Amino acid sequence: MGNLESLYQSNFKKDAYSFYCNQRKHQPIFPMPYDGNSQSWIITKYDHVKELLKSNSFIKDQSKFLSSTRESDEFNIFQNMMLDVDPPDHTRLRKLVQPYFNPKTIKQLEPRIREISDNLLEEMKQKDTPVDLIDDYAFPLPIIVISELLGVPAEDRDIFRKWSNTIVSASNEMETDFMEDVQAFTTYLTDLFEQRKNHPADDLISHLLKTEEDGEQLTRNELYSMVVLLIIAGHETTVNLIGNTMYALFKHPNQLESLKNDPALIPRAIEEGLRYYSPVDFSTARWAENDLNFHGQIIRRGDLVMASISSANRDEEKFDHPHLFDITRKRNAHVAFGFGIHFCLGAPLARMEGKIALEKLLHAFPKIGLDETSPAPQWRSVFLLRGLDALPVVLNSES
Repeated sequence: MGNLESLYQSNFKKDAYSFYCNQRKHQPIFPMPYDGNSQSWIITKYDHVKELLKSNSFIKDQSKFLSSTRESDEFNIFQNMMLDVDPPDHTRLRKLVQPYFNPKTIKQLEPRIREISDNLLEEMKQKDTPVDLIDDYAFPLPIIVISELLGVPAEDRDIFRKWSNTIVSASNEMETDFMEDVQAFTTYLTDLFEQRKNHPADDLISHLLKTEEDGEQLTRNELYSMVVLLIIAGHETTVNLIGNTMYALFKHPNQLESLKNDPALIPRAIEEGLRYYSPVDFSTARWAENDLNFHGQIIRRGDLVMASISSANRDEEKFDHPHLFDITRKRNAHVAFGFGIHFCLGAPLARMEGKIALEKLLHAFPKIGLDETSPAPQWRSVFLLRGLDALPVVLNSES
């Protein structure tokens, strides 16, 4: 099977669901080597995944297991990221940004999200077909939204995409690109923060900068890592949600036709897309704080443990006909947004963006379909996520 990195490669993702189906039956907790001789474990069953994600026996702070740590003054934009810390730091960091992502605040963004969607669809109408639904719609919609929320120039979205692709890449061959792009990202944010300090605005970055100035609530590392996380997580998951759901609909034309005939099914279609092709393949890493027996498997202190979200969402013990894409599915308690204290902060925003994106797209192009003359869509070789490299479509398909 290889090492942990092999689970992120496109050729594995293509057949991952059959692999996980077999693992759930025969070895639901299986080992994968990583980082030399270190041990990791992949959790595949739904109930086990939920238990892992809420358990206090597995922690996010890897530094507890390292013999030596970096000097405290060494700067790293990924250090102290909200995704990778435990309470009370996690609680403090999440509380700082929670007001910007609660359902009431997100609801106020709806008119602007609809306007952005309309503008993108109007631009698509002017293009020759086939068009790439990822490049022309699924990507720009959420990156513009999160950029405006943060106070980041939306016209810089292409460079954000480049940096994001490098950061989430599963390829060791891109290490040089990674270091260069991280440095460029850091420099960009330093300049942006300086501008916002001098000219505050009504945006999330200005709010975070004021928090940093007012007290001990936010360190320099935390400020940078928070904005990096919000830019990347604020668009990557939603790009995949829109792209993956449309891909599933194209592959199941009867479901697509049902959705066109009854747009009231769009919220259910979004939930089924989240379950069927989960935008996030794996949870972020956790480490066993002490030796323990987890459902018959001995896991040692310091072992890395990850949940396969994709596997959990296809678990036969939880979902009826789990490999069937069904937009009328009634019981759909998927874990696409995680579970427990690290449940996705942006879930309400992603759901709204996905709902509006599908509603507007199918209204503007009721005959949209996959472009059969283009190469078949391929899954990206990226860390933790499941999304398509491209999704070529014709806007007035006759099929």
